[in-house]
Amino acid sequence: LSPVCLASPRLDPELVTPITCHSWSGDRKSLALSQNSKDVGLFTSSGSDWKQTGLLDQHDLRVTSIDWGAKTNRIVTCSMDRNAYVWVLDENGDWKKTLVLLRINRAATCVRWSPDENKFAVGSGAKIISICYHEKEFDGWVSKHIKKPIQSTITSIDWHPDNILIAAGSTDFKVRVYSAYVKDVEARPSPTEWGSKMPMGNLMKEFTNSSSGGGWVHAVSFSPDGSKLAWAGHDSSISVADAANDMVVMKLKTNLLPMSSLTWIRPNIIAAAGHNCVPYTFIVESDSITLGSAMEEDKKKESSGNTSARSKFQNMDKLGQNELESKLNYTHQKQISEIRIVEGEKGNVDTFSTCSLDGKIVVWNLKTLAGKMKDLKI
Repeated sequence: LSPVCLASPRLDPELVTPITCHSWSGDRKSLALSQNSKDVGLFTSSGSDWKQTGLLDQHDLRVTSIDWGAKTNRIVTCSMDRNAYVWVLDENGDWKKTLVLLRINRAATCVRWSPDENKFAVGSGAKIISICYHEKEFDGWVSKHIKKPIQSTITSIDWHPDNILIAAGSTDFKVRVYSAYVKDVEARPSPTEWGSKMPMGNLMKEFTNSSSGGGWVHAVSFSPDGSKLAWAGHDSSISVADAANDMVVMKLKTNLLPMSSLTWIRPNIIAAAGHNCVPYTFIVESDSITLGSAMEEDKKKESSGNTSARSKFQNMDKLGQNELESKLNYTHQKQISEIRIVEGEKGNVDTFSTCSLDGKIVVWNLKTLAGKMKDLKI
């Protein structure tokens, strides 16, 4: 089993450049990524190869998040420099930037377009979520703030399918659902399972990762119909809150390392990845969560003792390698930073991609994987 692996472009093949965030264009033929730097590279597929077609280089510090709008073809980026930019492709094929007025005094940590792409949200270390929208009179992007009762850095955000509600995970061990209704750009919202009163910034629901804290919340994701909210905690847990069932919270504590990103690949199946260097599936039942399986088989190579010993001494002599150096038996060799959907939509995903600190982007085809792995049920 070999998932499609897109190695990041780099000058020195021995020098691994971590990929911290990435996002796909609407037609999935282009890719935006940041290699742990202040720049965002744009790449377009050309046969079996990828060629760089653009560079977004306006930020002063490391880019923390990217989102490429599938409907509007606009790219939004945010950075540790406390700024966000919206990039629009002009008629000459150049990407033109517009500074967003975030009004924050700490690093911006995450950004996502709303489903209708008429606004986007930016999480930050300023204990603020900035809901940004285009102001016609000003002809620019302005923001409204969601503050209370956030006590620490926002690590992740995800929009509800209704384009109004937003979920946020933070380092104060909390997951919160807010109303992000902006009357200037959208009609009055209809009631949902999460509540009916939806003025801008209204706290709809708050969840604690566990009664004893449970550590930072690394990732949040609404289910395809918006009735459930999943999150991953630093205590190596996956939790799901069910708004249609009296806000009951189901939690599974695993013996895995913490997950850093997750999404719903089926109405009742979550794919999550992080420090284990391989994605795992989790099955959500009506009253519980169970661990599915790893989405890649262990690639352990069997070898004879004589060959292994000989190779060991040859490597020590020729390459300077010793027994302390090791290689994981998976495609990714380091922590997975992010999961993004490539083909399909949330709840009905055909392929998704993962980026990692090992400098690779790997595309996972669920149909191919399910056919080759007997323990993987999708």
